[in-house]
Amino acid sequence: METLPYGSWPSPIDAALAAAHDGKPEFAGFVGDEVWWTEPRPAEGGRRALVRRRNQEMGREAPPRKGGGGRRAGGAEETVLPPPWNVRSRVIEYGGRPWTGTVVDGTVLVVFVHFADQRLYRYEPGAGEPVPLTPLSTVGGGLRWAEPQVRAQSGEVWCIMEEFTGESPTDVRRVPVAVPLDGSAAEDRGAVRELTGERHRFVTGPRLSPDGRRAAWLAWDHPRMPWDGTELVVADVDGDGRLAGPRTVAGGPEESVAQVEWAADGSLLYASDRGGWWNLYRDGHPLCPREEEFAGPLWKLGQRWFAPLDSGLVAVVHGRGAAALGILDPETGEVVDAAGPWSEFDATLAVHGERVVAVGAGPRGSHEVVELDTRTGRARVIGAAHHDPVDPAYYPEPRVRTFTGPDGRDVHAHIHPPHHPGCTAPEGELPPYVVWAHGGPTSRSPLVLDLEIAYFTSRGIGVAEVNYGGSTGYGREYRDRLREQWGVVDVEDCAAVALALADEGTADRDRLAIRGGSAGGWTTAASLAGTDVYACGTILYPILDLTAWGSGETHDFESQYLESLVGPLAEVPGRYAERSPARHADRITAPFLLLQGLDDVICPPAQCERFLDRLQGSDVPHAYLTFQGEGHGFRRADTMVRALEAELSLYAQVFGLEPAGVPTLELGA
Repeated sequence: METLPYGSWPSPIDAALAAAHDGKPEFAGFVGDEVWWTEPRPAEGGRRALVRRRNQEMGREAPPRKGGGGRRAGGAEETVLPPPWNVRSRVIEYGGRPWTGTVVDGTVLVVFVHFADQRLYRYEPGAGEPVPLTPLSTVGGGLRWAEPQVRAQSGEVWCIMEEFTGESPTDVRRVPVAVPLDGSAAEDRGAVRELTGERHRFVTGPRLSPDGRRAAWLAWDHPRMPWDGTELVVADVDGDGRLAGPRTVAGGPEESVAQVEWAADGSLLYASDRGGWWNLYRDGHPLCPREEEFAGPLWKLGQRWFAPLDSGLVAVVHGRGAAALGILDPETGEVVDAAGPWSEFDATLAVHGERVVAVGAGPRGSHEVVELDTRTGRARVIGAAHHDPVDPAYYPEPRVRTFTGPDGRDVHAHIHPPHHPGCTAPEGELPPYVVWAHGGPTSRSPLVLDLEIAYFTSRGIGVAEVNYGGSTGYGREYRDRLREQWGVVDVEDCAAVALALADEGTADRDRLAIRGGSAGGWTTAASLAGTDVYACGTILYPILDLTAWGSGETHDFESQYLESLVGPLAEVPGRYAERSPARHADRITAPFLLLQGLDDVICPPAQCERFLDRLQGSDVPHAYLTFQGEGHGFRRADTMVRALEAELSLYAQVFGLEPAGVPTLELGA
């Protein structure tokens, strides 16, 4: 072991490596017997590629991966569409399921959304270029589509249409529609058939009952977010293929129904938090009442935490904190979890016969496409398999911990101490730590391998991911701690973890930092403006001015989010001003790095610019880096490399570290 100061340990995990492994597979599904999904391509302009796994070698299995990973099935992965095709929807800006596929008369038929123009396209692999199915619109944000479902017998694609009716981000309507598969609507908006006259601000894609006679979907309206309250709507499918007689059968202003599906026997399954946790119900009766979550926050249309199988069993993603993959027997209420190295599964379940496909990851492996055979109980990796790009001895060794926050409340966190196979720090030296505040804020940090975290820990800088009050995964009461307390509870909980680490001798009290993106960027800026806990901070694509953000400066989906997070703007305008870092930039004394995408419509650059204007005349060292072509969250490899190296340089300058090979970030006042 070599003795070197924290922050100066040599590491094979550089920023380019971390960027190359950023992101994860999403929206897995079956096309016939084949499994398809989307995956990120940071080196290809940040596009999302559609990938299929050919079937011819599905019977072969490879040995378990090093470190005890799951078995890998053989078979060839194939990128379906070359660059620049980008399979990604912008519905509600965070998107939704952007593709579907089926086999018609032996031919594969795929329908997908292309990010650049947001049109729906029809594609038959090997039969020419994709063909547009929907028109363009020059009004506002145009026309957007999500959750396509091919109905070959009627020659249509059912999906959600998001249609802008004016130039404002809130001049928009959303409705279930049917799009002709023959391309007749490609230049004719009038050929898109609306399925219902029912009007809600937000809707999910209709799910058809097995007999095709009924449909079910979720709906909600401002000012609610889907984790506050949604309505489960059921309608009949009439002879004209319209959704007639819609009626609400579950949900309401204080009950969040996160997903709905039909079972093979025609019963209605849904996930509701009416009991304080998102649990599963069948025709209104609880299937497996537990104090754990069987669903989560609906940030993207088409997320699936559960999927009914033909046998009557139900594949579920469930847990308290971490989310496991299991099989629920509705008759007994028992859940049997899949064995393997995956401790976290995403809301992207798909089923076919007795096969279940999911996306899972763990502390020692990145996100992979996993198949579970419910007949044998065997789980194996079938796509996007994790490969160790470096010796896994350089990976973090995280610990799950619960800290005590103000008023004795629990605060959940993942602690990633500095870790290196060949280096140790001088005796008596305590390491610097960076608190990571997740986005959302109605979300959480999963405990999975993240090479961005390893980038720091392998150099001798600890990371503490804090699932502060308001995070998901711990029940509605924990989630509701942030109601009207955003900028208070999140700031307090992050500080409680940071100070506890210092008090117990885990972290250096004088070398604490905080970082976060989006809502986490808000928490970071609010922490720098309102506490003296941190020596510096990294703020990524943040919310900084509540009044402006709540008055039309963001997109429609979150345009009234602050009504619950802060309070009604009309009633408590002073609270918006008092909590906004943009109004109190003069209180910040710690150096910071501000990172912003110039194409961000969720947290636009104007937020940063007002914040920096308030800082003029201050002598606080800081840097502001902007990135053309980046929106909310960075997707391009070169952007991620620049941002990560700049962040490390900030910590090096403030903490007195000497990392090798990192460009120096110029900090101005």
